[in-house]
Amino acid sequence: MTTHDTSYLDKQIHLDEVVEQIRDLPTLPAVAMDVLNSIDNEDIDISILAQKIAKDQALTAKTLRFANSSLYGSQTKVCSIQQAISLLGVRGVRNLITTAALSSCFPETPCKNFEYKVFWRHTLATAVCAKVLARHLRLNQDIAFTAGLLHDIGRLVLVTHFTHRYEVALAYRAAHDCYLLDAERTVLGLDHATIGHVLAQHWHFSENIQNAIAGHEEPDAMGNSSIASLIHVANAIVHGLDFAKAEDELVPPVSIVAWHGVGLDSASYMRVFRETELAFNEMNRILS
Repeated sequence: MTTHDTSYLDKQIHLDEVVEQIRDLPTLPAVAMDVLNSIDNEDIDISILAQKIAKDQALTAKTLRFANSSLYGSQTKVCSIQQAISLLGVRGVRNLITTAALSSCFPETPCKNFEYKVFWRHTLATAVCAKVLARHLRLNQDIAFTAGLLHDIGRLVLVTHFTHRYEVALAYRAAHDCYLLDAERTVLGLDHATIGHVLAQHWHFSENIQNAIAGHEEPDAMGNSSIASLIHVANAIVHGLDFAKAEDELVPPVSIVAWHGVGLDSASYMRVFRETELAFNEMNRILS
């Protein structure tokens, strides 16, 4: 079957439906929105950030646990948010806040053939890999991590607000052993990248983040968007190395233009793979 199959017309989703559902979504917590809006600002007031984190008990606990993890090797126990920010840096805290806020914004909704644990493992691994790639390329690591974390956010909209129809799309993928994007377009008429882009616009994410979400599956269509290409490559690496531990998962097709555009040699890619694995394992342990 092709994406023009008319047998699924009753399951197709129109953009106006997406917009209507997204209007009802709660915004991200204030501290997370502040962090996302200040992603290009290196002069954020640490004391104000610490006060905002301290108002969220769960976030406070995760921040302190992160600061005391082996990733940072602190010689003394970190007991305050101020200490944690000093150790992690504003970048580290931004990444942590965004991760925690996103996972709490979409409550788990039963959806056949969709596993939240697999989804979050893939999402976090893509964010970590994007950050590692950005460091090797001397690009903004904060933007890369956040874009990686948000790249599949459209899938969460589908799972929580179009559950039955998304179940049909996921069943189609399983039955036809095809790529997720093809299944979504065949059954729903839209794909998760398009829906994620609508949400990113609604939440007023930066243009970089919007481009990454919209173009992570097909970066060549985004022109010169380096962030879309970066997330595309990170997504492919994470699928290829099966960080999510998904059963019968197909590695999506990789854009040769994006892959070569990253400009790393084989030895550098091997370092990226190893660094991603180490950082992902530690972050996954802390955030679980």
